[in-house]
Amino acid sequence: QVRLVESGGGLVQAGGSLKLSCAASGIILSINPMGWYRQGPGKQRELVAIITSGGVINYSDSVKGRFTISRDNAKNTVYLQMNSLKPEDTAVYYCNAEIIRGSHFTSYVYWGQGTQVTVSS
Repeated sequence: QVRLVESGGGLVQAGGSLKLSCAASGIILSINPMGWYRQGPGKQRELVAIITSGGVINYSDSVKGRFTISRDNAKNTVYLQMNSLKPEDTAVYYCNAEIIRGSHFTSYVYWGQGTQVTVSS
């Protein structure tokens, strides 16, 4: 069974920093894109940042210059360094990964359980 386990959320004041981690465990052949999404109160889930296995990165405009996504392929882990946090960054942050499994090299999309990030003003 494959799982994505997130950690690193919490409460921080505006202007502060947090670092999220997401580790994939289980029988995994390879992982294609890994990314972070978030869902704020009363809002739809939105993409924050995504990184391919080759290191190509895309950010949402709202976090460019403040957040940095990275991954450690050897550890099947993706990180999100969040700096200069704003109250509008308050949301549940979800890890997402496209994971290749099985003898037929089938691709599956997995989500983490979510971690709360709260930024106070």
